[in-house]
Amino acid sequence: MGVVIIDGSTVRDFVNEEEQFKKSVEEIFAALDLNNDGVLSRSELRKAFESMRLIETHFGVDVATPPEQLTKLYDSIFEKFDLDSSGSIDLHEFSAEMKKIMLAIADGLGSCPIQMALEDDDQNFLKKAADLEASKLSHPSS
Repeated sequence: MGVVIIDGSTVRDFVNEEEQFKKSVEEIFAALDLNNDGVLSRSELRKAFESMRLIETHFGVDVATPPEQLTKLYDSIFEKFDLDSSGSIDLHEFSAEMKKIMLAIADGLGSCPIQMALEDDDQNFLKKAADLEASKLSHPSS
C-alpha cells in the first residue's frame, strides 16, 4: 500500500498528457469490457461502478440505498456515457466522459492537495495521475 498526494494540477496535467491519458483510458476500458466485444453494456458499466463502491457508501460508511433507486442512478450514469444513445458505450464515448470527469475532479481539487491511500496494484485514473507526476519529479526534462 502506498500514499500519494495530488491536487488539481496533478490531475489536469495527466489529462493533458494525451498519449498517457489515452493509454490509461484504453487499459481501463479493456478491463471493463468483460466480454471483449469492444463496447460497454449497462451491466459492464454498472459492475465497474459497483466495484468502486462510490455510490453505496457515504464517506466510507455503507448506506442502504433501495435497489430501484440504485438502478435509476446507474441507468442515468450509463445514459450520460452513451453519447449517441446506441445502447452501448464505445471507447470514444468512454474517453470523452472520463476526460470530463477528471477535469471536474481537477477543478474541484483546485490547489488543495489531498492524500490518498492506494493499493500498489491499483490502476485507477487518480493513481495514474500521481504516477505520472512522480515520474516527472524523478526524471525532470532538461
